[in-house]
Amino acid sequence: MKIVIEESHDGEEDQIIIKCREMTEELIHLLAMIKSHDTLIAYDGNNIHRIQPKEIYYIEVVDNKTFLYCKNKVLESKQKLYELDNFLSKSDFLRVSKSVLLNLSKIKTLSPALSGRFEATLSNNEKIIISRQYVSDLKKILGI
Repeated sequence: MKIVIEESHDGEEDQIIIKCREMTEELIHLLAMIKSHDTLIAYDGNNIHRIQPKEIYYIEVVDNKTFLYCKNKVLESKQKLYELDNFLSKSDFLRVSKSVLLNLSKIKTLSPALSGRFEATLSNNEKIIISRQYVSDLKKILGI
């Protein structure tokens, strides 16, 4: 199997092209891995959901359980917060407290709060407190 990697030009979308004589089980497995790489598995009771990170407003750990908060539902993840932090490190997520990862693209407004903290109002009108130790990271990313 030959692998060719080319850097795309500015403005071009990343793409994966596979040329093959026939679709083998190995290629089907490889494609499944690639497709599932950018989704998370979450649970709602006995139901299993594949969820895109862009659908998540924030992730919070409560009583050693990890919850994914979406627009209209709350799902549970079996992954630890640090695992999700690593997985989402190249996306719009930022750790804003020891128990919360916040999707920065879902922030509607930011306002200062007491003791050097910030309060983020999300596009679904939920409010998240950003701990003062993470405020500098947030300011740097947002260019404030």
